Amino acid sequence: MPLVRIDHSDARTNSTEVAGAVHDAIVAVYGIPERDRFQVVTARPATTIVAEDAGLGFERVDPVIIQIFTQRGRSDEKKQELYAEIASRLSTVGVAGEDVFIGYVENGPQDWSFGFGRAQYLTGELAVPAQPVA
Repeated sequence: MPLVRIDHSDARTNSTEVAGAVHDAIVAVYGIPERDRFQVVTARPATTIVAEDAGLGFERVDPVIIQIFTQRGRSDEKKQELYAEIASRLSTVGVAGEDVFIGYVENGPQDWSFGFGRAQYLTGELAVPAQPVA
């Protein structure tokens, strides 16, 4: 049940497709339910997104910044598979590989509230998702 934030320039007119591609990649790689979708998509002026060269020798033209917040427990290999799947699916909606930037943040069941000011994983209102096998 990741929470995904996607920021891109307002020059991109395909927010729905970008968000869908990211979600479809997570569903495919992590096996989460299709309707387990929590995304915040923000189109902003290009001048408010700074994503310079990190020493890899390429230039970004129109970056899409993706932050994935999810429970810990997935292997590094599974994360790398997810990154590749996101980039692949985004390429089909016109996002170049060099423009895909992903930040991945892990946490635990105590770090989620789905409403009413309660941590439903801790109260037992929701079952804690099974930890994936590496």
